Amino acid sequence: MAAVTADATLAAEIDAACRLSGTFTLRSGQVSHEYFDKYLFETSPALLARVAEAMVELVPEGTELLGGLEMGGIPIATVLSGRTGLPALFVRKKAKEYGTCKLAEGPEVAGRRITLVEDVVTTGGAVRDATNALRDAGATVEVVVCAIDRSPEGQNPLADIGLELRPVLTKADLDAARAAS
Repeated sequence: MAAVTADATLAAEIDAACRLSGTFTLRSGQVSHEYFDKYLFETSPALLARVAEAMVELVPEGTELLGGLEMGGIPIATVLSGRTGLPALFVRKKAKEYGTCKLAEGPEVAGRRITLVEDVVTTGGAVRDATNALRDAGATVEVVVCAIDRSPEGQNPLADIGLELRPVLTKADLDAARAAS
């Protein structure tokens, strides 16, 4: 799936800022010799703003809430909310066990169309869990926008739950930027 970005330098700048070498265990349990430390772009105001701006055109029409996944999707969803005027929703990995005991902080989700916002998708485990929980709460969830899609090229790891994946950048985009530098 080709990335949709109007800024040809974004992949190179994200790659330069975020690609680390070493041995890393991913959330999925897979071991990788490189890692994209997304917090390095999420904590950079300039890069975060550019990622959110590139996401604006990926948000489907009819979206009512932007559901930022804990933890990396939350800063992106917050900036994207400011760009689009759509309310943000902060989706926890699991419902808190005190106070309101909510899974999602923000507006009510039942009956609402939510576009999920994530930083990096590899196997889609966290997105799958959030989608299922939000659907169980009565939300409509059909699309996730992400900054970086690390899944194998041409594959949607979330197709099995009927979720469309719309990335700003793919691993192939980042690899091409690395090769060009």
